[in-house]
Amino acid sequence: MAGGAIVDTAGGKQYPGKLTLYVVFTCVVASTGGLIFGYDIGISGGVTSMDPFLLKFFPEVYRQKQAASKSNQYCQYDNQLLQAFTSSLYLAALVASFFASAVTRILGRKWSMLAGGFTFLVGAALNGAAQNVAMLIVGRMLLGVGIGFANQSVPVYLSEMAPAHLRGMLNIGFQLMITIGILAAELINYGTNKIKGGHGWRVSLALAAVPAVIITVGALFLPDTPNSLMERGHPEASRRMLRRIRGTDDIGEEYADLVAAREISKQVQHPWRNILMRKYRAQLTMAVLIPFFQQVSGINVINFYAPVLFETLGFKGDASLLSSVMTGGVLVLGSVVSMFTVDRLGRRKLFLQGGAQMLVSQIAVGTLIAVRFGTSGVGEMPRGYAAAVVLFICVYVAGFVWSWGALGWLVPSEIFPLEIRSAGQSITVSVNMLFTFVIAQAFLTMLCHMKFGLFYFFAGWVVIMTAFVALFLPETKNVPMEEMVLVWKGHWFWSRFIGDADDIHTGVNGK
Repeated sequence: MAGGAIVDTAGGKQYPGKLTLYVVFTCVVASTGGLIFGYDIGISGGVTSMDPFLLKFFPEVYRQKQAASKSNQYCQYDNQLLQAFTSSLYLAALVASFFASAVTRILGRKWSMLAGGFTFLVGAALNGAAQNVAMLIVGRMLLGVGIGFANQSVPVYLSEMAPAHLRGMLNIGFQLMITIGILAAELINYGTNKIKGGHGWRVSLALAAVPAVIITVGALFLPDTPNSLMERGHPEASRRMLRRIRGTDDIGEEYADLVAAREISKQVQHPWRNILMRKYRAQLTMAVLIPFFQQVSGINVINFYAPVLFETLGFKGDASLLSSVMTGGVLVLGSVVSMFTVDRLGRRKLFLQGGAQMLVSQIAVGTLIAVRFGTSGVGEMPRGYAAAVVLFICVYVAGFVWSWGALGWLVPSEIFPLEIRSAGQSITVSVNMLFTFVIAQAFLTMLCHMKFGLFYFFAGWVVIMTAFVALFLPETKNVPMEEMVLVWKGHWFWSRFIGDADDIHTGVNGK
């Protein structure tokens, strides 16, 4: 298959080459960085619903929980220190993402993954042995540092290794691993809750070491991406790696685009300053708003606090944990659906369909809760209502995971030119972690005060974010990363920020 690049219907080029087993192996290994993120998301909500854990670290919450059966169900878990246990991790991840940007750019993507896995391992050990709240929160912050490094490097690594026409599927491997981590954590919580002696929560927290070891050891065997090698001044190593991962000697066109991107990258001494330039306005907007919208969709209400939320709605003990296992299973299945549709249907269709599905289900959940608990928070959830709530929550989770869940990481990782890619991904991760922290710290208090209206609040944000995608996000499927500027230049709104001279970094001179 000689003759250079081929222009496809999406407006991008298809470089010669095929999906090699080597690329599949490296992408699967790198994707396991999502396991640490997912495991933590799933484990925290289950642990905070376990009575022995509350008795040891949060006795005030335990007393509130026991009294809530005869009072306001909405407020039984309203406690700032309990919320800090969950949210402290994301504040640490936010700070770590800025340091991870430098490591990713200077040393390469794999070393950022390695640092993330090792730090997460230390945090898991500290949490499993915790004797007081201070140890818990310090351990959580170390977990956050690990997640900050992994989330900075893994999506970019996957997008750079994958051939353009399969970039969506391979990148969503990261989201699939996140959801597998969530499901595994929820199954573990369900099992450890039955351990006699009240130490099940320790097992749950300590087992975070397993995904940490997987990514730490796996990162040792990963190669650098051609893009990273080129960025760091190793053109021949970049050429060899490109030839290996594409499975062909006909890499001239793709390699030329990497060289052109490197020439521009060498002129950029301060990527954090350059990313503010007018020609990067579209990418910067997406790097801020996509992770922001992902968090205000309300998904982390389910991810962090699923067992707590189900207990609030009247599910007791194992029933609340089992219900969260069901939503975890939907997350995994939805990720698989997204993997096999994103490069066929495109990013926009999944965003728009998922948004509509999320909107309908959130309104339904809010209404069902309003009918049974009203504004007083006093009431019971009959079996039929409970089944309907779980059903609509699963519908919501499915809509999220194959749209904003998967694409919220994919799209930002594929739109930045090489010279500002690390800075752009760092912004994406830091915004994501900032608002994850805000939601985690505020949700239980918001539930106490906004009651069922909280679900309408998140539904309102879903309307806004779906409209934003419809108006401002162009389709990026099948477009090589180093010529993504052509997508923005062809957009009705973003084209006004890009001049003809700004095409040169693609290596195609706008042609």
